[in-house]
Amino acid sequence: MITGETLNIHEKFFSKIGFNYLIFAISALIMQVIVVNVIGITNSSLLGNFNVITIISAICNYILPFPILFYLMKKIEVQKLEKQNLNIKTFLLYLGITFTLMWIGNIIGLAITSIIGNAFHTSITNPVQRLINSSDIMLNLMLVSIIGPIFEEIFFRKFLIDRTIRYGARVSIIISAIIFGFFHGNISQFFYAFLLGGFFAYVYIKTGKIIYTIALHIIVNLMGSVVSVIVVKSAQTLLSNAYAPTDLAIVVIYMIIILSALLIGIIGLSRYKKARFNGAKTQIALDNPLKTILLNPGMIFLILFFISEIIYMLLH
Repeated sequence: MITGETLNIHEKFFSKIGFNYLIFAISALIMQVIVVNVIGITNSSLLGNFNVITIISAICNYILPFPILFYLMKKIEVQKLEKQNLNIKTFLLYLGITFTLMWIGNIIGLAITSIIGNAFHTSITNPVQRLINSSDIMLNLMLVSIIGPIFEEIFFRKFLIDRTIRYGARVSIIISAIIFGFFHGNISQFFYAFLLGGFFAYVYIKTGKIIYTIALHIIVNLMGSVVSVIVVKSAQTLLSNAYAPTDLAIVVIYMIIILSALLIGIIGLSRYKKARFNGAKTQIALDNPLKTILLNPGMIFLILFFISEIIYMLLH
């Protein structure tokens, strides 16, 4: 049994985690406001260019605030995970599960946004999807498909799980999923980011190697931000009754990949059993994990910050 005094120590630990990520989020927001205003003063026409907006978003969300989060999190003791290699078969299984969870999350997100949109008689769009459709495809490849996943896996898996794993895999997975979901800042992305954040946390704890979650993250973002754009253009060409065997091949191959991934993911999830993690034993067991993780000042303020951001996005 954990005494009230000991529990308070753990609440303070997760509160510190919450405040660290709150400072990180506010810093990114402030940097974005500063950069946008500087560009607005010097050359306001650039702000109408979606390519420029994409670059600003990447710089302010990943590169500039990175030293701040690194400095804050390095003060917290790290526990190394036991490393384990993945074979090709297991990686493909994880990839199928990744796509399946993404689609499940997307369906939930679309349903929720549809309900909210109907209730308020407004149309709610996914800001990231709008940005992807409006930006240069090579820019999407570099920033959304490569740089974004690398930084996000470091922020929300490496930094976070290495410091919370002492409380067990379940606690680390929950907090990684929640913070990753909220950090996307809009209701459209929250649900699939939550599911993927939890699964990527599982994979990182299972393998102890961040390279695997980075690879999964890159592939899923690549399919969403680059490949899907190419496929949509090919589909539009075919719908215009144009004879285009290359476009037909692109659409057919894409559908085969998608259906195969969905089948693999469904089978993988249906056969899921209680996870076992090599070397990731719970050192500190909590009587009430959710209460300890979430009901502390740092996490409460962090969640309230993102809820207000989500509400702002809905109203604008």
